[in-house]
Amino acid sequence: MVQSEDSKAWINQGHALRQAGHDEQALARYDRVLELRPNDSRAWNHRGYVLDNLCRYEDAIESFENALTIRPDYPLAWHGKGMALGKLSRYEEALECFDRSLRLHPENYSAWYNRGKALACLCHYREAVESFDKALELKPNRHQSWYSKATAQANLVRYDEAIDSLDTALILKPTCYYAWNYRGIVLSKLGRYKEALENFEKSLRLRDDNPNAWYGKACCFALQNKLDQVLKNLEQAFELSPQLHRVMAKTDSHFVRLRSHPKFKALLEG
Repeated sequence: MVQSEDSKAWINQGHALRQAGHDEQALARYDRVLELRPNDSRAWNHRGYVLDNLCRYEDAIESFENALTIRPDYPLAWHGKGMALGKLSRYEEALECFDRSLRLHPENYSAWYNRGKALACLCHYREAVESFDKALELKPNRHQSWYSKATAQANLVRYDEAIDSLDTALILKPTCYYAWNYRGIVLSKLGRYKEALENFEKSLRLRDDNPNAWYGKACCFALQNKLDQVLKNLEQAFELSPQLHRVMAKTDSHFVRLRSHPKFKALLEG
C-alpha cells in the first residue's frame, strides 16, 4: 500500500514538473516510480514524452517500447514512439506507429496531425492533406493544421487552395509570422509579386530576425529579375542564417538567371 501511494505521489509530481517545463526533474520522478514499479506502463509512457522533450529521441523510443511491451494496446505510447521516430527522420516507421495509435484511438487529433507531417516529409502530399483534414474535423480551430495543410496543398500545385488554408490559419492567429511568410511564397508562385512582398513585410514586422522572410523576398525579386533587390535581401538572410540559406541559394531555381552574375557569385562566396 505504501509503495502504491509513493508511486502515485511521484507520478503526480512528475506531471506537475513536466507541465511547468522542468523536464529533468520530471524525469527523475518517473525514474523513482519505475524503481518501485518497473511494470508501470504509464510511467514508461510519461518518461518517453519527457525524454522526447529533452531531444533524447533514442531513449524516448526505448521508454515507449517498454510501455508497449507491458501494454501493447496503449495508443499514447504508439503516438509518442511515432513522434520520436519522426524527429529522427525515420518517417516510414513513424507512420506505422501513428496508424497503430489511430486504430486504437481514432479521435486523437495529435496523431492525425503528426501522421500528416510524416506523410508530407515522405512527399505523400495528397495523403497528408487527407490526414490534416481528419485532424481539422476534430479540432477545426488549430492554426497549425491549416498551415500544414496549406504547405501540402502548395506542393501539389494547388496554390489557390493553399491560400484559402493560409487565410484560415491567419484568421485564427493573425500574428503567425511563418504563415504570412509562406503566403508570400505561394503568392510569388502565382505571379502576384506586390501582394507577396506585402506578406513578407508583415512577417518581418511580426519577427524581424526571420531569415525565411528575407530569403522569400529575394526569391520574389529574382522572379522579377531585380538583381539589386535580390542581393540586398539575400544579404539580410545570410546575416541571420549564414550557412543554411547560403547553401539553399546555391541550388535554388529562383536564382538560375542570376547565378553567373559576378555580384551574385561574390555574395554566395561570402
